Amino acid sequence: MLQMKVCGDLVLRTVCEPVNQITPELLSTMDTMVNMMREQNGVGLAAPQVGFASRFLVMMDPDSETVYRMINPVIISRGEKSCTMEEGCLSVLGPDGLPVYANVTRPESVVVEWMDEQGVKKAAQMSGLPARIVQHETDHLDGKLFIDYLPAVRREMVMRKVRKYKR
Repeated sequence: MLQMKVCGDLVLRTVCEPVNQITPELLSTMDTMVNMMREQNGVGLAAPQVGFASRFLVMMDPDSETVYRMINPVIISRGEKSCTMEEGCLSVLGPDGLPVYANVTRPESVVVEWMDEQGVKKAAQMSGLPARIVQHETDHLDGKLFIDYLPAVRREMVMRKVRKYKR
C-alpha cells in the first residue's frame, strides 16, 4: 500500500534517478498513483510523493480529464511568457490536513518529452494548466517543492501552517 509523503520527509528533497526498466511493479505503482490522485482530488502525483526516488509521475489535464503516465519526463523548453496562479500540493498540508495554497509564477507553456508505459517516446507542447501541472510534478523529481518559488516571507507563512499539520 502506497503512503503519501508530506513536507519534512527527505524523499521529497531527493533528486530522483532515471527509470531504467519498465516493470510490472512500476506499472502497478503508477495505476495506484492515478487512483490516489483522483481520490484526493489532485491533478498530479510524482514518485517521491509516494516514497520512490525514481523519475516517474502521473498527471491529469483537468479540462479533458486525459491522464498522462510519464516515465523519465524532461521539460525541453519553456515559453517566454509566464503567469502567476495559485498552487497547492498533496504533500504540503496545513493543520486541517488539506493542501496549503500560494501564488507561484511559472512559464505559461512548455515542451515535455517522456516515455509511456510501453517504453514509447512521447512529446507534447502543453500550455495553461497542463503546463503548470507538469512543471510542478517534474520539480518533485528534482527535489523541489512549489514553496521554493515563494518569497521568503510568504514561504515562512506557508511553513507555519505546514508545521501545525498533525501527522
